[in-house]
Amino acid sequence: MGTFFKTMASPTGTLTLIASEKGLRAVLWNYDPKQSSIDSGVEDPNHPVLLEAEKQLNEYFAKKRKTFSLELDFVGSDFQIQVWKAMLTIPFGETRSYGDIARQIGNPDSVRAVGGAANKNPLPIIAPCHRVVGANGKLVGFGGGLENKALLLDMEASYRQTSLFD
Repeated sequence: MGTFFKTMASPTGTLTLIASEKGLRAVLWNYDPKQSSIDSGVEDPNHPVLLEAEKQLNEYFAKKRKTFSLELDFVGSDFQIQVWKAMLTIPFGETRSYGDIARQIGNPDSVRAVGGAANKNPLPIIAPCHRVVGANGKLVGFGGGLENKALLLDMEASYRQTSLFD
């Protein structure tokens, strides 16, 4: 089974979207195939999974979408996938600590490992690792850069303030 990719512009920079036939596999900033373990495969700007992901991401950035409804194809260790799926449960505009995620997955002593898994999250924004913060509430670690993490959190906070009737 092959993989397919396309790029899209976003307020956080150019994103490379990668999909398999099972679903969306990655959303990456500054994708360099030589330095990534994720194979981008063949460029296909008309792949249905990629088109839908781009549409939903554009709606999210336009403050018209709070949740994503995409088939996902996580590729990682069992522990990583468990962490990434836990991040999917963080509500829009809210944050959780790495410790919160460790407790949620039933492994409260795995805070550092949760941080490592979050750092390897291939689907940022969709599996919202930008909503995971340090125990003290500070913004720490984000593959897309702390500026983008702050931008995403600020965007979600402003959307929540202007959407009182959702």
